[in-house]
Amino acid sequence: MIRNPQTVGDVMTATVVAVTSEAPFKEIVRTLEKWKVSAVPVLEDQERVVGVVSEADLLRKEERRDSRRPSGQEMAKADAVTAGALMTAPAVTVRADAPIAQAARAMARHRVKRLPVVDEKGRLKGMVSRGDLLKVFLRSDEDIAEDVRHVLAQYFPVAWETVEIGVSEGVVTLSGLLHDTSMVPVAARLVRTVEGVVDVTFDITNGSMAPR
Repeated sequence: MIRNPQTVGDVMTATVVAVTSEAPFKEIVRTLEKWKVSAVPVLEDQERVVGVVSEADLLRKEERRDSRRPSGQEMAKADAVTAGALMTAPAVTVRADAPIAQAARAMARHRVKRLPVVDEKGRLKGMVSRGDLLKVFLRSDEDIAEDVRHVLAQYFPVAWETVEIGVSEGVVTLSGLLHDTSMVPVAARLVRTVEGVVDVTFDITNGSMAPR
């Protein structure tokens, strides 16, 4: 039976450090150092995420020492002394039930390394990092092969019975006879939806042209 796709909640870190909007600059620095993280969510009423303070936000103050005078938002960040003034808001967040791919797209789009995980009311439930999202690639080749077999059988119940499925280091290879090779591009897209798949290759012979 094919496993359900993993969600953000499956890989997130549930024990999370956060700060309030009143947290002073040096307290934030100490928090990042103590917990070995690059950013912390900023909470309102001790639970709702209203922003995120990152190392980049804090470094605005150090950049001010340069001869180039910062302007606009850069100046505001350089002068800030509390989390509420330093934070990037609104925070880019993700729900625990979101697919891992959705979190990955959000990180890439907003160029962030970590996302607060929130519930439907915006309350903090965890944090997910790039490293957490990469955990799907730790799946065994055997588990990946089983899921590939099921997904192909679901969409092509008979056509792929003469095709062998091999997986090595997450790379799926489909080899053997196939009577309709026009299905190969569709199969490639389906195989890539299986979590943990790094790539898919084909060594397919057109069965309709094979000697009888």
